[in-house]
Amino acid sequence: MENTMDEKTQEEVTEEVKMAQESNADEDTVSDDNVEVLETAAQEDSSEEEQKEQKDEFKEKYYYLAAEMQNMQRRYEREKDDLHKFGSEKIMKDLVAVMDNFERTLGFIEKEEDEKIKNIAEGIRMVNKLFLDTLEKHGLKKIEALGEEFDPNFHEALAQQPAEGKKDMEVIQVFENGYTLNDRVVRAAKVIVAKN
Repeated sequence: MENTMDEKTQEEVTEEVKMAQESNADEDTVSDDNVEVLETAAQEDSSEEEQKEQKDEFKEKYYYLAAEMQNMQRRYEREKDDLHKFGSEKIMKDLVAVMDNFERTLGFIEKEEDEKIKNIAEGIRMVNKLFLDTLEKHGLKKIEALGEEFDPNFHEALAQQPAEGKKDMEVIQVFENGYTLNDRVVRAAKVIVAKN
């Protein structure tokens, strides 16, 4: 009897193993299908994510390039304005030297008593004024220094001297006039300053 039970048990076990294998085979097929469906869904998800990442990356690049273009345009406009305002700075510096020579010439001949020399001095003064007016139309301005308080942005102190009735650091004498071109100093005024 024990043998029959063992035989039945073995038969039952064998049948159960066969049934389990068959069900596992069915499950394997189903799971293979499921895996393919899952892989396809994962690929779709990943391709959607990749597409979204690509879109975001392209947007970021577009915004960066747009901002860079705006910055270039602003920089170009600023450089164009600076060129327009200060492009003549070098020639203005040279012309300032010519004006200095006019003023020196006037300084030498103004004290002459001869009528012809007085007429020449008046002519030089008129030409000098016309010359300065013309340069002012193009942005060059004379720095007013005499009687002003010393400003290192516009004045270059050559010396300090005691002076009665003058405030400390007041400009009491101008050796060489200073000029600005559109509010940028072309040449600082060379001055003597009061020291109390």
